[in-house]
Amino acid sequence: MAKKELATVSLIIAGLILIFLPSFAKYQELSAKNRMLDRKMQFAKEEIKRLQLEKVRLETDIAYIEKRARDKIGMVRKGEILIKPAQTKK
Repeated sequence: MAKKELATVSLIIAGLILIFLPSFAKYQELSAKNRMLDRKMQFAKEEIKRLQLEKVRLETDIAYIEKRARDKIGMVRKGEILIKPAQTKK
């Protein structure tokens, strides 16, 4: 009789494992995806803050605007000569 009860309990446990294991695996997968998306969202929030500060500076700081123009598009003041370093071949 004990063997029959042990077999029944084993079948019940195996059945429960088969029922809940796929759900648990899916939960783990979704949990990992959620953590990854949280990290991406945090990075995006930091980038938004950085860009908002950049926008304010570009709207208000003339010296910063001039520096950006000189760095990005090579603008020069009247009478200045732009000198670019020679590119080396690799």
